[in-house]
Amino acid sequence: MKEKVEKVMEEEVRPVLRMHGGDVEVVEITEEGVVKVKLTGGCAGCPFSMMTTVGVIESALKAKIPEVKGVELIEG
Repeated sequence: MKEKVEKVMEEEVRPVLRMHGGDVEVVEITEEGVVKVKLTGGCAGCPFSMMTTVGVIESALKAKIPEVKGVELIEG
């Protein structure tokens, strides 16, 4: 599943985040299908980071990869 997640991140998520000076790092993918991510650059610490996590990252991953059950934001 890691390859599928990275493909969606590269093709759909990162271009959106990079427009705002940010990026995303996949920290872990759990056996339960939760993708743990860390926002970097301009997106790290942004007040809209939760909206980005759910609205951009989670929706893109769930649309393309049914095994993904959710996305969790790792701070720091």
